[in-house]
Amino acid sequence: NPLRIGCEVFGIDLSKDVAKETVDLIKLDVTRHRLLVFRNQKNISPERHLEIGKWFGDIESTFYDHPKSPLRDIFRVSNDRTEGCTNVGRTGWHIDGSFQEAPFSHSLYHIISVPEKGTTSFAPLTEIIESLSSERREYWERLWMVSNRRAGPLHPLIYTHPESQKPVLCFHLGMTEGFILDYNTKEAKELSDRQSEEVLMQIQEEILRDPERIYHHKYENGDFIISDNLAVGHEASPETQLPRSQVGLRVMHRVTIAGTTPPSK
Repeated sequence: NPLRIGCEVFGIDLSKDVAKETVDLIKLDVTRHRLLVFRNQKNISPERHLEIGKWFGDIESTFYDHPKSPLRDIFRVSNDRTEGCTNVGRTGWHIDGSFQEAPFSHSLYHIISVPEKGTTSFAPLTEIIESLSSERREYWERLWMVSNRRAGPLHPLIYTHPESQKPVLCFHLGMTEGFILDYNTKEAKELSDRQSEEVLMQIQEEILRDPERIYHHKYENGDFIISDNLAVGHEASPETQLPRSQVGLRVMHRVTIAGTTPPSK
């Protein structure tokens, strides 16, 4: 079933062995559709979650660790700090791992406990770039983002996706130190704080320009999502952090896959 971005998948039990041909098809479909939502996956253990992740490459866990996390490579998020890391995904639209030389290639989410409210929103990066005015596109093509973590690697704001060969964005609206214009040229210039803030506001504006493009995923028990992290921006809704007493417990397990290709021009 097609979604606004990606597809719903029924009839596959990921907790059991999956034929190689099916795995290969799933991998192709993640690149093609960018987001696959597998319904009714209630029996996936943390160990199996990691096994599925390895279909896409090497597991690369984040620096976050929580005592309730079942395995070190499982990132456990929640609306209750005793159950998982809180406020995750609430620092603005982003891709995961923009602070690394090679951002994560894929993110795999498994909802463990579903609250009454709270969605994850996904935005299609290629369509956002392709709908820019020619002036703004030209400007963004000259920009490089400086992350505010791990000594801040430099990444081109717009670059070519290593699998699909389509234009995508390397960005994080809440974890960007600044931007450099025309990096690696004699004309290279660091943007002022005000100019950098303007660029971040432009990105936000372009993501939200067409609400029809954005897919808001409302979780159901057993949902398992595989996303092409480089092809979709995402953000958790404010409701994901409403207190447990108000909406019930939210627990999500996330696994991230090591990127192999640093963004480049």
